[in-house]
Amino acid sequence: MKTYIIYPFLVLGLFALTFSTNSCRKKADTIAKVTVRDTANVLVPGATVILYGESTTDPIQPVVRRDTVTTNSSGVATLNYNEVYQLGQAGVAVLNISAEKGDLYGEGIIKIEEEVENTATVFIQP
Repeated sequence: MKTYIIYPFLVLGLFALTFSTNSCRKKADTIAKVTVRDTANVLVPGATVILYGESTTDPIQPVVRRDTVTTNSSGVATLNYNEVYQLGQAGVAVLNISAEKGDLYGEGIIKIEEEVENTATVFIQP
């Protein structure tokens, strides 16, 4: 009779252990790196880089995502999109890029995919 009491607890314990270990995956970083170069293909430090979304609905809705960062000494602007991506989500965003320094300006597009380092290069010119 004692084996009948232990058996349900053993089954429930194994069931709980199985589902608790499978659902605890830590997500990897979702990073966007934008390299800014001038017309001579030289890296541009100190350039302002703006990543922003564009409404695809009708009527047009205001854009919620707009991030601004300055390129480092290597001409690279880095943004972290971990708070945007949720586990199980398919894709993150396709964002427009605007880069400028002084009278130089350039545009581009970057596709942000989940849990990888996404890269794009923008060339700025007068």
